[in-house]
Amino acid sequence: MSSSPWCACYITPHICHKEIHARFTETELARGFNTVEALRESERLRPFLDWVAKRPPAFSSRVPGGHRRR
Repeated sequence: MSSSPWCACYITPHICHKEIHARFTETELARGFNTVEALRESERLRPFLDWVAKRPPAFSSRVPGGHRRR
């Protein structure tokens, strides 16, 4: 996976932050995905990270789907 300094695993801009919360519950984030390294190694997040790494730094997109039910 190529890494970009603006991507989810460095400073977590809005697009990446939204995607992380769309794919993981708060509990999952707290228990197992509470570090940058854990997020980068996640198989659930990998397709997004590969996709967003190809986008320019100012790229923004909506996360598909509605709000997650809590």
